[in-house]
Amino acid sequence: MTGQAFVQYQIPAEPCYPFPVVMIHGGGQTGAGFLSTPDGRRGWADNFVADGFAVYVVDAPGGGRAQGHDQVGALRPATAVAGRVCADRSAPSWPQAHLHTQWPGDGGRGDPTFDQFYASQVSSPVDAASVERAMRDAGAALLDKIGPAILLTHSLGAPLGWQIGDARPDLTRAIVAIEPNGPPVYDVRFTAEPDWFDDGDLARPWGITRAPITYSPPVESAGELAFARQESPDGPGFARYWRQTEPARRLPSLARLRILIVSGEGSYHAPYDHATSAYLAQAGVEHDFVRLADRGIRGNGHMMMLEKNSADIACLLREWILSSPA
Repeated sequence: MTGQAFVQYQIPAEPCYPFPVVMIHGGGQTGAGFLSTPDGRRGWADNFVADGFAVYVVDAPGGGRAQGHDQVGALRPATAVAGRVCADRSAPSWPQAHLHTQWPGDGGRGDPTFDQFYASQVSSPVDAASVERAMRDAGAALLDKIGPAILLTHSLGAPLGWQIGDARPDLTRAIVAIEPNGPPVYDVRFTAEPDWFDDGDLARPWGITRAPITYSPPVESAGELAFARQESPDGPGFARYWRQTEPARRLPSLARLRILIVSGEGSYHAPYDHATSAYLAQAGVEHDFVRLADRGIRGNGHMMMLEKNSADIACLLREWILSSPA
């Protein structure tokens, strides 16, 4: 058997909200990233359960306790992981790196907090499109089993959420995308200042996903989609991004959903998370885009669910979920 997901769950005796939260991890991670923090604090799963939410924590196909998938690669080196999730300020490679203050340690090898975090890392998929396809089916089966739910995704888990929402829009009450995998179409490659950014590989040929997703008018292959790059960035410290040429096709299933995108102040996603927001808006998908610093939550990097102020961020997410009628 291949392509299965593993899901563990906790359901309060007296739920405060009728729909559970399904947490989907990012690349090189497992659901363990939602269960606790590397310095021993309560993770987001228990934060939400304590506030009366039923919570389902996923290990996506090929990760953690869902090993029945053959498209996995090598473990990323500790130095590469530290440079991205802990924002090594001795040699910042994106303009906002110096703003990262919330990692609970010094963020280098030998730091007990970082070493504990790195011990939880797993191999990233070689073929992320195959994981998307597998998780689309597994996620749809999960919602068919448990009923309508909120999808809370992180990083490489975001395309998995877009795929599940596309497959089951009637069972997806909302998507909360924490620093979604992006930017659209092409990866960003960090370069030396003052340029900072260049185009990387064609990573998401379907715009925000690697595997097919529903457009209107419909397309049979990604090659039918046409993209254009921004002439100039939105401002200092931002990367130029790609979006559809006009007239843009719509994403009709996602347009039916309530969506929140969250970005941290010091993260390597800070230069380009707005690009995913712009792509969704152009495709007719109304949503909320929140930079944590604009809400007074400062200094966060990419692994914000593990950082010193993780409980404050969980509170912001819960408030957004509860701000809409059930």
